[in-house]
Amino acid sequence: MHLEAIVLAAGAGSRFGGGKLLAPWRGSVLLSGALASALAAPVRSVHVVWGADPAVAAAASDIAARLEASARLRLVPATRHAEGLSASLAAGVAALPGDAEAAFVFLGDMPRIPDGVTGALAQALRDDVHASAPTFEGRRGHPVLFGRALWPSLMGLTGDRGAGDLLRGLGDRLALVAAPDDGVLFDVDEPSDISGGA
Repeated sequence: MHLEAIVLAAGAGSRFGGGKLLAPWRGSVLLSGALASALAAPVRSVHVVWGADPAVAAAASDIAARLEASARLRLVPATRHAEGLSASLAAGVAALPGDAEAAFVFLGDMPRIPDGVTGALAQALRDDVHASAPTFEGRRGHPVLFGRALWPSLMGLTGDRGAGDLLRGLGDRLALVAAPDDGVLFDVDEPSDISGGA
């Protein structure tokens, strides 16, 4: 199966006070956690969607170079990022190769995705399963793997909302995979989250 990854990194991080994805994190910047996880996933390429802060694109290039993965990085400008998360997601989906069969969606402010989760999500996707997502203690987390059948629905989302409602409506077509720790839930909204999650 031809798998791709999208890393959503176009927001302004206003609750954080700006510059969230470039904040220090474990010897690098916050974005490095999600991007490293995406590059470690069983995917051909990783599409980093940037918008509010052009420095995010430069940081993504630097991180990929350090991981010797520059050839697999794609930088996708989200020209409508101010419209919210849905516009960034649509930009990422629109940039996927024509032969891609499924795509992981990572959030740039989630730096602690456990090792092995993406492989398990890929194994859970079948003909009768349109998406797979990790869970921890009964809560659904990220990244989510979306099959190609859902891409038109993802492109049709509006506002500053993700695909939560879409996933809730899938019923048995959504496979849930137990994660080993709460890294699939942990995200950074405010500066205090950096110290609490490090």
